[in-house]
Amino acid sequence: MASKLQFLLLLSLSFASLKISLAGDPDILTDFIPPPALFGPPGGNYFTFTGMRSLVGAPFPTTFKVLKASMEEFPALNGQSVSYAVLQFPNGTVNPPHTHPRASELLFVLMGSLQVGFVDTTNKLFTQTLQQGDIFVFPKGLVHFQFNCDAKNPALALSAFGSASPGTVKVPSAVFNSTIDDQVLALSFKTDIGTIQKIKSGLSG
Repeated sequence: MASKLQFLLLLSLSFASLKISLAGDPDILTDFIPPPALFGPPGGNYFTFTGMRSLVGAPFPTTFKVLKASMEEFPALNGQSVSYAVLQFPNGTVNPPHTHPRASELLFVLMGSLQVGFVDTTNKLFTQTLQQGDIFVFPKGLVHFQFNCDAKNPALALSAFGSASPGTVKVPSAVFNSTIDDQVLALSFKTDIGTIQKIKSGLSG
């Protein structure tokens, strides 16, 4: 009986380890994944993303802006388990609480300063004020934010992700711009339906 129990325990641990190992982007069995419609090997252009050129010499935006280089914008990333995003923060702007369900995020502050933070599964907040040159990691799947609290100066950051398609779930939009019933939201947030509708109106306006 004891040996059978040990076997089942070992089997369970093996399945758990397998699940963890497959939690990220799947490994590929080739050097790269070419586009389906391509006949023959791709050229250098396929491995080049020029979408960030729009940043060069451009005026800083007046609202928070993200420029992505993920698999959707850069198909050569398929199977490579990496992607980038450039985050532009005018003074006093925020990247609202959100999650990346398929990747951790490594944030590098290139200009200015940012207040950042994430909440773990015990609802503990980890926060830090980052200066130019600082790097901060947001663990995979946890709710996090970035805020440029400087009233005068913009901030610029580069984010690297451990997935070609990290995904983004914006908490305010996911909760209040979805079709979740107003009564469910009111009960969940311990408020009334009128308040929930005002919040929805503010987000859509």
